Amino acid sequence: MKTRITEILGIEYPIIQGGMAWVATYELAAAVSEAGGLGIIGAGGAPASFVREQIQKAKALTDKPFGVNVMLMNPEADEIAKVIVDEGVKVVTTGAGNPAKYMEMWKAANVKVIPVVASVALAKLMERGGADAVVAEGTESGGHIGSTTTMALVPQVVDAVNIPVIAAGGIADGRGFAASFMLGAEGVQIGTRFVVASECIVHENYKAMVIKAKDIDSAVTGLSNGHPVRSIRNKMTKEYTKLEKEGADFMELEKLTLGSLRKAVVEGDVSNGTIMAGQIAGMIKKEQPCKEIIDEIMSQGMELLNKQF
Repeated sequence: MKTRITEILGIEYPIIQGGMAWVATYELAAAVSEAGGLGIIGAGGAPASFVREQIQKAKALTDKPFGVNVMLMNPEADEIAKVIVDEGVKVVTTGAGNPAKYMEMWKAANVKVIPVVASVALAKLMERGGADAVVAEGTESGGHIGSTTTMALVPQVVDAVNIPVIAAGGIADGRGFAASFMLGAEGVQIGTRFVVASECIVHENYKAMVIKAKDIDSAVTGLSNGHPVRSIRNKMTKEYTKLEKEGADFMELEKLTLGSLRKAVVEGDVSNGTIMAGQIAGMIKKEQPCKEIIDEIMSQGMELLNKQF
C-alpha cells in the first residue's frame, strides 16, 4: 500500500508503532520495522545514554527504518536530539512540547520530524515549523491525552494542513485502519495493541491486564491539574481520583504517581503502578507476534477499503 507516509518513511505499510515510555524498547521497535511498519523507540524520561544504547541495539536487529519518540519535557531532550543525529536515525516523533529548537539540526541531517498533536491549532503550528507529517491523536488513546476524539480530530486536521496526517487513538484492527483512511489519514499510529505483542518486553502482569480489560475499564486521571492521563483502572487510579476530588495539590498527586509506570511495566505491580492503555484494550484478546498483528490489520483494512458499497 502506497501513501505519502510510506514514501516519506521508506516503509511497506502505513503503520507506525506508538513511542510508549518504558514499553517501546528496541526489541519491539525492531520487530515492528521488520514486519513492514515503522518501529519507534520511546525515549520517555530516559537519559541520552540509554537512548543511544537502544538505537544501537535496534540497528543490530534490523536494517529497516525505525524512529525515536522524544518527550520534549525530558531534562536531557537536548542531548537526545543530538544522539538521534549522531546515530543516523531518520525519523523522530515528538510529544509534550514544540520541537522547533531542534528542527534546523534535524532537517540538516535529513531526519523526518512527525509531532504528535491533539488540536488543529498545534497541527498548523507544526506544519509552519517544518514538520514532515503530524500524528493527530484522539482522546481514546492511552497515556497523556487531549480532549477531542479521533473521529472528530482527524478530519479537521486533514482539512487544516497540507502535510500527511497519521491517525491515532482507538485503532486496534483493520476496521480502525480503514476508518482512519476514510477520514483522510494516510497512516495510523497504534500503541495499545503492540503492548501485547510477543516481542514487547513489558511484564506479563501488564499484558494480562490489557488483555482482560473491558470497554469501560479505562480511567482518566490528572484532569484537575491539566495533565490528563488514560490508564486502566486499578488501586492507584482510584486513590488518585479520590485525592483529586478532595482537592489535593499537584505535588501530592505527583508523589502518588512518581515511578508508577515503571512499577507496572518492569516490576509487574498492576495494583499500585500505572497501566497506560487506550480505550480499545477491550478489543485485544491475545498476545501475538508483531508480524501477525500487522498482517491482520492490513488484510482486514484493505478488504474494507476495497469493498464496494
